[in-house]
Amino acid sequence: MRLVIVSGRSGSGKSTALDVLEDNDYYCIDNLPATLLLELVERTLLNPDMLYPQIAVSIDARNQPYQLERFPELLADLRARHIQCDLLFLDANDETLLKRFSETRRRHPLTNDTRSLPEAIADEKRLLEPIIDLADLCIDTTHLNLYQLRDIIKLRLLDKPEPGTAFLIESFGFKRGVPVDADVIFDMRCLANPYWIPELRGYSGLDKPVIDYLRDQPEAEEMYQDLYSYLSKWLPRFAASNRAYVTVGIGCTGGQHRSVYMTERLGAALRKKLKNVQIRHRDVVRLDSQ
Repeated sequence: MRLVIVSGRSGSGKSTALDVLEDNDYYCIDNLPATLLLELVERTLLNPDMLYPQIAVSIDARNQPYQLERFPELLADLRARHIQCDLLFLDANDETLLKRFSETRRRHPLTNDTRSLPEAIADEKRLLEPIIDLADLCIDTTHLNLYQLRDIIKLRLLDKPEPGTAFLIESFGFKRGVPVDADVIFDMRCLANPYWIPELRGYSGLDKPVIDYLRDQPEAEEMYQDLYSYLSKWLPRFAASNRAYVTVGIGCTGGQHRSVYMTERLGAALRKKLKNVQIRHRDVVRLDSQ
């Protein structure tokens, strides 16, 4: 049995996450009272036919506060039963959540006659602190559209072939912001930039002309060797500490050339040493600009 618990603030994409999981043969339950979590699991395990070997539940601020306060205890009891369980937490910055509620004209579940929308968004974060601190995987949806969020959930949760730590090596551009869900970040902006070579500008770090150019740069090779040495030594120690997910961010100015090249090269090398190594390029393709 595999259980995915989805949580997060309202407007962060929890419904999208459940839709993706349901499309991939998970039995999904929205707004489950946290205190029923153990009963759900026990009843499923007692079922000799095991109709639902994959279950996803959403637990969020619609629960009563006392139920959320008990969540750490409930999760510990659940994991003591040796059930494969992933706790996914989705969030976005306050301005983005305000904008999403304004655009959809939906009512926030915590708003009332005395609590405004900004106050409800802030209160919700405080209520969910017991869950945030325990999350295996946090995804910041501030800059993600629907399709990008679907792709990330598939990559991080559904492409994880076996229990153990899933490592994501992710390129990004600093001009679009540092990924707040990255555990480790490295900066490639000190390397020669193919962007300033007119014949290379239209390519990315996935293309042979840029790859050949950067392979010929001694500093790029030195950076690669240093990063590979560091990551090949320390990522297994993250795994040994029972981390379910680790994200390594590799950044350059625009997230098109240097970071992409380094991410591809490091990811390919680390796959020979570690299981569950995933590669993602955050800013190479903007689906919402096509």
